[in-house]
Amino acid sequence: MTLAAIGPMLSDGRAHHRPVAAFDAHTFEHLQAIVAGAELAGSGVIIQIGETAVDHHGGHLAPLARAAAEMARTATVPVGLHLTKVRRTALLAQAAHCGFGSIMYDAGHLSYARAVAVTRDAVSWAHEQGLWAEAELTDTGGREGPRAARTGTSPCPHGAHLAPGTAQEFADATGADALVLSGESHPFGTCTADDHRSLLAGLRAAVNVPLVLRELSAANPEELRAAVVADVAKIGFGRALDPAMTRALRDGLAASGTQDPAACLAAARRAMADVVARIIQTLEGPDTGPRPCSPAAKHHAGRH
Repeated sequence: MTLAAIGPMLSDGRAHHRPVAAFDAHTFEHLQAIVAGAELAGSGVIIQIGETAVDHHGGHLAPLARAAAEMARTATVPVGLHLTKVRRTALLAQAAHCGFGSIMYDAGHLSYARAVAVTRDAVSWAHEQGLWAEAELTDTGGREGPRAARTGTSPCPHGAHLAPGTAQEFADATGADALVLSGESHPFGTCTADDHRSLLAGLRAAVNVPLVLRELSAANPEELRAAVVADVAKIGFGRALDPAMTRALRDGLAASGTQDPAACLAAARRAMADVVARIIQTLEGPDTGPRPCSPAAKHHAGRH
């Protein structure tokens, strides 16, 4: 296969009432594990690369992005590539030449007027390049900005949430293809399942663009299923794979007593792939059982 277009991936997922899962990648092992896990689950997946990963690679986006493109070429399921949480506009210029299908611009740290202006420019640039464009819009606890608009009452007892009317206003003003709500600053995890469903349903009914959630807890199946019920288009899991990776590396190095990390890295890939497959299967519903492991999935998860 080749890199999948993000818009059609999300449209297909919504048609089947299943959010597309997206995972942050920081190393080549992350790339292998994400693809392998998606193949284990038999579903498409999105690889996300953010500014933190770019900084980890010396400020260079192309090497990791092109490795992701090669992984997509050998995958047996659709794989999309997304540049996420961009605040440095200079980074956008590299995205169009590295196989990305979408970007997410994060202007939530700015005042409302400035956030609208810079996000609109980023979205306009993305559309000129043929890219899907997402815009970050979350609650900030009351300071001025697109995240600050609150309803008078909130279904979540632990904090007010973004007013649906303001969300649509921001979407209209920026031209974004989707709005991103962040679990980092919104207390999704402290809401009950019913509150969470109510919150998402209110936003879903009020906006005419797809909703994307990011930084949700992969350890909370009810939270994930609430997103499915609310017809969320995509869920980004951020650094969800890192605990499995570091645990496998630590255990492997301690057990082997060797200086050769190859076997430990292979174990880390397998551990991360299992997390990816488990999350995707949770999003597909409680009746979805494990799927047979394809030869390609075994290859991606186990190769050194």
